[in-house]
Amino acid sequence: MAIEALNAVSSNVIQTGDVKKVSTPYEAQQKFADFLKDSLNNVMKNEEHSNSLQAKMIRGEDVDIHQVMAAAQKSGITMQLTIEMRNKAVEAYQEIMRMQI
Repeated sequence: MAIEALNAVSSNVIQTGDVKKVSTPYEAQQKFADFLKDSLNNVMKNEEHSNSLQAKMIRGEDVDIHQVMAAAQKSGITMQLTIEMRNKAVEAYQEIMRMQI
């Protein structure tokens, strides 16, 4: 009985057509490059927003200190994440280069 239940589940997956299209290596590379580009742009926007709020506060404009601190923390966290991702990518590359062929 358990085997019949498994067949019923697998046939439902096939009938619904939830199979994703397999992309070519070039398409996957483009998607990854776009993802990295968007992520780095997001980091830059966070940094610019934080800097602009800090500059407004220094000039004495009406800026809530909570907004300035939250923007600074968000900017710092996104920068740390970016640096850690870069470090992991470099480590992975170095590990691949150490492999014996």
